[in-house]
Amino acid sequence: MTDSNVVHIVHAIDTEGPLYEPLSATFERLRDTFGIEIDPTHANLEKLKNKQVPLDGREDVVADFLNPFRMKYHETWASLEAMLANIMGDKFRRELPDSFGGGWVYNWHCVDHVGYTSNPRHKDLGFHNISDRYEEFLDKYNSRDRDAIEWHFHPMSTYQEAHRCATSYENSPHLHEGLCRKIIDRNFFPVVFRAGFHTERPDSHWFLEQWIPYDCSNIAADNAEQREAQNDLRNGRFGDWRRAPADWSIYNPDFYDYQKPGSCRRYIARFLNIDSRVACITQEEVDKAFRRAAGGEPTLMGVLSHDYRDIAVEVNRVRELVAEAAKAHPEVQFKYSTAREAFKQVVHRGRHEKLQLEVKLGKTGSNFHLEVRTKESRVFGPQPYLAIKTRSGRFIHDNFDFGLDGQSWHYVFDADSVLSSDLEVVAVAANNRFGDTFLETIRVNE
Repeated sequence: MTDSNVVHIVHAIDTEGPLYEPLSATFERLRDTFGIEIDPTHANLEKLKNKQVPLDGREDVVADFLNPFRMKYHETWASLEAMLANIMGDKFRRELPDSFGGGWVYNWHCVDHVGYTSNPRHKDLGFHNISDRYEEFLDKYNSRDRDAIEWHFHPMSTYQEAHRCATSYENSPHLHEGLCRKIIDRNFFPVVFRAGFHTERPDSHWFLEQWIPYDCSNIAADNAEQREAQNDLRNGRFGDWRRAPADWSIYNPDFYDYQKPGSCRRYIARFLNIDSRVACITQEEVDKAFRRAAGGEPTLMGVLSHDYRDIAVEVNRVRELVAEAAKAHPEVQFKYSTAREAFKQVVHRGRHEKLQLEVKLGKTGSNFHLEVRTKESRVFGPQPYLAIKTRSGRFIHDNFDFGLDGQSWHYVFDADSVLSSDLEVVAVAANNRFGDTFLETIRVNE
């Protein structure tokens, strides 16, 4: 399908597992976000929800912050799975079929909660814990051929607290270890990315430019007043996309400013929250997407959720908005899509190339030598991703050496890299700009 009058509706879910929040933690968030110091009681919580506490004009934004829907979390896997059993079923998916008869599609961007020493919100800690659960759910509820599992990443907080935010990928040792484990343990290398806390910075921007072609993190919206009223959003602190396109276009970012269109290679699409305190989808935003498609531009309209909230409520909200827009624009078709398929259709108009590399592990003297050559298409970024597992149990990422042709790479296992005697597994992964992935793993038996 390459029809230009199509809105691809992509539902990305930051998939983080159950979340527990006691009353004291809610008031801690109020203090951190608004500077409100008040006794943490249920009575005070109700007063704040009902705007009965004078807050110098911030009563509305605080009441919105305490919206009952957003305060209701799935605190256990059992509660979360009960929701999934409903929303993954055919009946729910097809309450409003798309223009092609298809049902709702979910993109599960799974995070690894690892490396923390404090976990007061009872998050499920461990490599693969979240993604393994969702692999089971997709199988159990016959959703493997409908939905997609993608990648979500939380940078490490300064004091290794699982409930705190951060922005630095350079200060996140689990970044490369986690990717190496996904490649080697689960045969998975991400094509589509969602930034934790909606936040990118130069280090994450340049990291993504090396390997990940599709980015679903732009939440550009006209919400300056809302942002400035909240300490964690003021002055572009978290979720800063104030300079990014807000017209539902997909863009390649500038080298120095990920929010400006430029000459970098990855594609950044716009995704708005379904129900959150900032950057929310509205009827006007949905209409804007349909108007764009009506003008002959195939459009990716992204919407966002978290899995620890009631996704059914959010999906129904979006379907209401879409139904209204579809009535106003009968010439426009809409399709529920995976992010991968939507990027391919919108950016590449359905064109596809298969990426094929040739990977050889041989020996030069007593040292292993890895050689990688491009056979078909081109890798996205300057080099494939190199993942290594040692016999001592470490997961290591390293750079390749570059061939003169720009399409081949080499790596020597020796005392200046990884000892050949310590090599257990080596894997090579790469994407191309069309979202095709190559991954090959070699296990050393010596």
